[in-house]
Order: sequence, then structure tokens, then C-alpha cells
Amino acid sequence: MMTHIPGDILRAIRITLVFGLIGGIMYPLAITGISQIAFHDQANGSLIVVNGQVVGSSLIGQSFTADKYFQGRPSATVDAATGSPKPYAADNSAGSNLGPSNPVLINRVASSARSYRQANGLNANAPVPVDAVTTDFSGFDPDITEANALLQVDRVAGARGLDRARVQALVEKYVHGRILWIFGEPHVNVLEVNMALDRGEAG
Repeated sequence: MMTHIPGDILRAIRITLVFGLIGGIMYPLAITGISQIAFHDQANGSLIVVNGQVVGSSLIGQSFTADKYFQGRPSATVDAATGSPKPYAADNSAGSNLGPSNPVLINRVASSARSYRQANGLNANAPVPVDAVTTDFSGFDPDITEANALLQVDRVAGARGLDRARVQALVEKYVHGRILWIFGEPHVNVLEVNMALDRGEAG
């Protein structure tokens, strides 16, 4: 039995090298090549380019605070080095992990709801879309619900001096439906609709 050990070890080394070559080099290269051909934009981060400059990704939210822009849902991401809040930090994806009974979450949501109503000219008891006051698990959701976008129309139109109906029509134009007509909810990509505003699509 001992005389077979060197041969067994040699075969094990050969098998390891073969599977390492297949699984570690050939397979990743093949999948990368297929992805670049079949899903080029997605494989490269779904980047949005304007005049040769990358302005963002359709998959990663950005912070818009000016009244003339539609605003995304809150972000709970933090700076990985300091732990201080850093909204939409794509290098440190995370949710807040606060439970529904946590006083910190309850107070933050209540405060966000008040701010949202005030910013968008709603009365004190007006319902607020849940995505307007809560974060998502990734921390940088690029989309908002159609209801959230429509409640922001008056503010955006007023800040830009545009006709409300044209801004609403722009929102409706950029509503994306459910995936395969089943999964998810109709949504608006915030960066996409804000870029359309800047291009003058609403006047």
C-alpha cells in the first residue's frame, strides 16, 4: 500500500491543477465573455454616460436635495472607516437593521414623514408612501414608487417654473413596470427622471 502513495499524490496534484484551470480560469473567462456580449451594459455596472462622462449608475441611488429634483428614498449607509452616516455609499452596502419596535426607527420615520409632507406641500395627516421614509436593505435603492414620485411633482414643477401637468406626464413616461409583469411594483428611477428634467423634456 505504501508503494502507491507517490502515484496517488501525483494524480491528486494533476486533478487539482485540471480543476483549478477549469473552475478558476476557463469558466470565469467564458462567463465574462458571454456577459460582455449578451449583457454588456449590465456587466459593466449599468453606467449612465452623458457627453462622454459617467454620471452614475441606474443601479445605485444618489443624493438629490434641491427642490428642483425628485428625491430618492432615505439611505442608511455609513462610512466604513468612521461609522458616520454617508448616504448612498455603494462601497458599504447596508440597511439600518432596526426593528419595527425600535424607538430610533420610529422617531426617524416620524421625523422623515413630517419633513416629506412639509417639503411637498401636504397636510399634516396626509398618507406618505413607505419608500419616502424608510430605507431599503442595500442602502442605495435607485428607484422610488410611482406614488412617491407623483407626490413630488408640485414641488419640482414649482421650483423649475414648469407646468405641473407636463412634469406629471414626464413621471408617467418614466414609470417602469413590474418585472415579467409579475414581480415588484411600478417604479421610477430617480436619476433617470432627473436627467430627463435637466434635458428639458418637461419644458
